[in-house]
This record gives sequence, structure tokens and C-alpha cells, in this order.
Amino acid sequence: MTSSSLSRRGLLAAAGAAGAAGLLGTAAGSASAAPSGRGPAALVIHHARVFSGAGTGRPAEAVAVGRDGTILATGENAALRRFVGRGTETVDAGGNTVMSGIHDGHVHPLGAADRSLRPSLDGAQTTVEELREILGGFLADTGGAAAEPDRWLVVEDWNPVGLLPAGTEAHHSALDALATRRPIVLVGGDGHNLWANQRALDIAGIRADTPDPVGGKVVKGPDGQPTGVLKDDAQGLVKRHVPEPSRAELVAASAGVLDLAAANGITTMMDALVGRHELELYQALAGAGKLPQRIVPAIRLDAEQAKDPAGALEYARGLRREFEGVRGLRFGMIKVFLDGVIEYPAQTAALLEPYLDGAGAPTDNRGELYTSAADYGRLTAAFNTAGWQMHAHGLGDRAVRTALDGYAYARRATGQRDPRNAIAHLQIVNPSDLRRFAQLGVAACMQLQWAAKDTWTMEALLPYIGPGRHRWMYPARSLEKAGARLAGGSDWPVDALQVWNQLRTAVDRQGAQGEGELYRELEGLSRTSALRMHTAGTAWQLRQEGLTGTVEQGKAADLVVLDRDVTRCPVADISGTRVRMTLVGGRVVHDAQSAAGRAASARAARAGSGPRPASYAAVHGGRHRACGCGNGA
Repeated sequence: MTSSSLSRRGLLAAAGAAGAAGLLGTAAGSASAAPSGRGPAALVIHHARVFSGAGTGRPAEAVAVGRDGTILATGENAALRRFVGRGTETVDAGGNTVMSGIHDGHVHPLGAADRSLRPSLDGAQTTVEELREILGGFLADTGGAAAEPDRWLVVEDWNPVGLLPAGTEAHHSALDALATRRPIVLVGGDGHNLWANQRALDIAGIRADTPDPVGGKVVKGPDGQPTGVLKDDAQGLVKRHVPEPSRAELVAASAGVLDLAAANGITTMMDALVGRHELELYQALAGAGKLPQRIVPAIRLDAEQAKDPAGALEYARGLRREFEGVRGLRFGMIKVFLDGVIEYPAQTAALLEPYLDGAGAPTDNRGELYTSAADYGRLTAAFNTAGWQMHAHGLGDRAVRTALDGYAYARRATGQRDPRNAIAHLQIVNPSDLRRFAQLGVAACMQLQWAAKDTWTMEALLPYIGPGRHRWMYPARSLEKAGARLAGGSDWPVDALQVWNQLRTAVDRQGAQGEGELYRELEGLSRTSALRMHTAGTAWQLRQEGLTGTVEQGKAADLVVLDRDVTRCPVADISGTRVRMTLVGGRVVHDAQSAAGRAASARAARAGSGPRPASYAAVHGGRHRACGCGNGA
């Protein structure tokens, strides 16, 4: 018996005696117990409540998985006994849910790995003095005196609105007061802000006369001098000087986060920001046998590339030619940032009407639109014609409309009716644009763990957009009613990887840490819709619905066995769901009863039960750190 077999039987034993007289009693039977003309199943999961995701009807009780990694059948326990023969392994689900694995339609797993290699502020809200004390500890922990004067200190998860008292602005002088000559960079949890000390600015050559790069801003004070804060693509001015971790460190860290994803039940991921660096990492992971999920890499184009469809297409084709042989990767997706983030003080998301000043008066700021509708339309037409899909970062209602206008142009120009283009985030959508998603066949990829009352959605936003627009925050049910296809994503590590809290929040619009419901009666989804958007809906977004996303005969056995029935338990209990087993193509990639699985499950439990950091209640901030608007990928 292989080690994977042992771990599966360990899971069966851990399930207890419930139903043990069922399929377990036949597991050692002869192959003649299998249907005539075919061998026995490799695995049968029984005494389950199977959420097929394929429609209505009585839920199945069992699933049989073939030796080719596909689903042989679903049905009642007694009916599927015929698939049990010599060598068939059985798992008793204990009456809990078996369903398609989670399809994460917008995530940055390699970004999570990279972040794990550096100290983190965890989005803390601090005074300047408290921050300097924390950073002093980081300086000591990362080499102390031996690291002087040139070793960079890079700290993750800085909260760009977390300096106390409220309204305190970041300036390099606060970092310069530390007893060090080392260059220091605090990377904003939102991915749109970076704070550097004077030494780092000097190394990067950033001075009063440094121009803003395309898609970025060098923040300057009243004296015209750089403050040390860099926004969006201006971050690259400093980041390019920061030494990278070694390949071995990144591969090891990446393997760990992929195991963590499997422990959360994730079987497919669309990596929403990919360049050569990320593809080389995936190549190394696949070569080492450490790539458990199906990965759809979205090749990121910057604002300049978006203006050159022919050049951008050749760039993407070149990467695909070079890496398409990597097992586990499937190419065909392009990522473009149309705007930034909406919360104060960043306010770089593109809005149709200006931001307010916090007291109700309009300002002259409508955010930043990095690519015009005309340019995005031409780019989309070129890629759709070549068989690629587009995935737009669109938070503000003007960015959402820009994407829709671009997709409408491409539809007219190409005549294609099912290109499966998408818009991600959709924090504010103008109600007049809701029906256009269905009309244009555009996937609405939403990160609904954010759809709760907290500092982000209330203090950092409501006074700056007013109640009329605020009501259209993350309009999931309105999009669904308008016929849009909903897909789900975590945006990890922009937000915490709390998959099951994410699904719960889609339903109750509060989640485990919310301070109240965010328009639940207007925008909360049914439980079935929430489950489908994170499985079948995302599979559709990724053109993978013929392979995965539902539990049906002939589909790949990308399955999860849970520790409760998420279709019937109290909605609040969904947040605490633990994954007992995850399969991809019939292969066990997570077993909570194995040694490695126990470790990964413990990490998943800590992440799932812990609070979302204070920064995640501040500026999308926790959000979009890994969106990498400034990393030049």
C-alpha cells in the first residue's frame, strides 16, 4: 500500500464508526464487485452530501473516482457499491459535504510566498514612535550591526492610513530617525503605496526633479522635495534596487503556500499577475513535483504595452512558447490594470463622479485611469482574435465602464460572442452598467470577503463617495439578477486566505470579522449561488467548465471532502470549515490525516480563525499589495 493509500485509510478511520458497515465492508472485496466490463474505482467517497453544482435535484450520497482521475459516477451509497473492488480505497464523509474544489479566479500565490520571506507589520495602526520601536526590532532581527550600512530592510504590510493620530502623514524623516544607515522600505498592504527612507531614495536617485513615471506618482511635499511615499508604478523606482531572494528560497516558500492553498480546498488558481519571473518559479515547482493545483497564469501588461496591441501580443506569445510545456500551466489570460484603489487616502480608483472631501463637497479628483477605453478596446480585439482572454482590474465605476466599453468595441470589431473576458474586484458599479455584463458575456470576478462593514467600507470610504454610490458596493446580487456570470477569488495575499469565510461573507455580507452587514438584503447571495460562483462560475470564467467545477460523471475528480455540511449548517458556521481531503485529477494533494496534511491544516486553521489585520480595515490595504501595480512584472 502506498503512503497516499495509508493516508486515505487514516482519514477513513478518523471519520468514526458512522456508516462503517457500508462501503467499508466491501473495500477488500473482489474485482467482480465492480460493474461488468470495467475495473473497480480507485476511490469511493460515501456517506456524503454531494453538492454537484450542476442544478437541482436530490443530492447524491457517494462519488466514485476512476483510476484515470475522472468521476465515474455519483449516486446513492448502495448504488455505488458496484464500483468497489480489490484495491478500491474508500472514504466515509460522515454526512458532510463533498463538492468541487474551490476555483480561485484572482489570486497571487507566488506573491504570498515572496511576502513570507520578509518581516511584516501586519497592517498595524501605530504612532510614529511605536512604529520606530517595531522597526528597530526588525533591524536587529535582520542582521543588526553586521548588516550596516547596506543591507536593505524591506517590511511588508505597512498600513498607509495606519499612522496615529489619524491624519498623520508618512514622511521619510520619521524613518531617518532610526539608528541605522540601512536603506528601509515599507511596502503598503494595498500594493499601491511604498514608504522609503532617505537612504533608499538616494540609492534610487529620487530627487525633487524626478518625474512621475507612467501609472505612478512620486509624492512631494510643499517644499517640492520627495516625501518618501511612492504610489503605484513609481514604487518600481526603488524596488528595482532591492535584492531578490534566492531562487531556492522562493521555490521552498512557494511550495509551502501551494500546500496551504490545497489545505483550504483550492484546486485551480488564476494567478492574476505573471511575468517571466513567476513563470520560471512555476517551472521550478513543476519540475520538483510541487505544483498541486491547476494554474492559469494571467500575463500582466503595463500601461505602455496596453497601447501597443501587436507588441503586447508578441510578448505574451513569446512567454507562452517558452513555458507552455510546464505541466500544470494553461495559458490564455492577460491582465491589465485600469485603475487603483478607492479608499482614502489613496483614492486612485477611477470614478465617474469626483471623490468628496469627507464633508460632502466634491473635489476635482476622479481617480486615475491608466488605460483609455479606446486603447483597451483595441488591445482586447487583438488578443480575443488570437484566442486569449482579458482580465481587467476595475475597482471604480469609471474603470468598470471603461472595461465594458473596451469589450463592446472588441465584440463589434471581432464578431466574437464568447471570448470570456472578465473584470475583477467591481467595488463600485454604476447601476446602468449591470446588464452589460450579460449582454457582453463578461465574467464578474468578485472578492466578496471585502463585502462587510469595516473601516475600509465605512470610515475610509463612505464620507468620500456618499451614500448614493456607497449602496452599490460589491453589487453581487444585482449583477446576478441582471444575468451576469459570477466568479470568485480571494486576491490572497492582498487579503487573508480565509476561503470559507469568503464564501460565508458572500451570503451574509458580514463574515467573521465584520462590524455589521453591508447591504445584505440588497446584495447578499444565496448559499447555492455563493458555492457555485467559487466553483462552476470560476471554471466558466477560465474556460474550464468542461473539465472541472461540478461533480458530474466524466469530469476531472477535483474534489474536496469537508468536515461539515456547508449546504445546511448555520451560515455563520461556514467560516470555520476545515478541509479533510483535497483531490486534483483524482490525486490526493491534501489529506488532513497525513503528517504533511496536519501541518498544512494547522496553518489553514490559524489563518482561518485569526482576525484579518487592521490594515485590511484601512485601504483596500491589505488589498492589492500583491496586485503588483508597481512591480513591473
